[in-house]
Amino acid sequence: MDYGKSGNPKLSKGAPRHQEHNAPGSEKAPFGKRPSKADLLARMKAAAEAKAKPAED
Repeated sequence: MDYGKSGNPKLSKGAPRHQEHNAPGSEKAPFGKRPSKADLLARMKAAAEAKAKPAED
């Protein structure tokens, strides 16, 4: 008996285990709709300022 062939099949290396709900190219995140780096930095700076403001009071 070939014990190497028994059990569950092995997943291929590097293959995702499941689909992400917000993967690029899906309905929620279509291609070409990614925000720019400047928008990201502006959001990060605004969040950092909002977080630092209550500590100063």
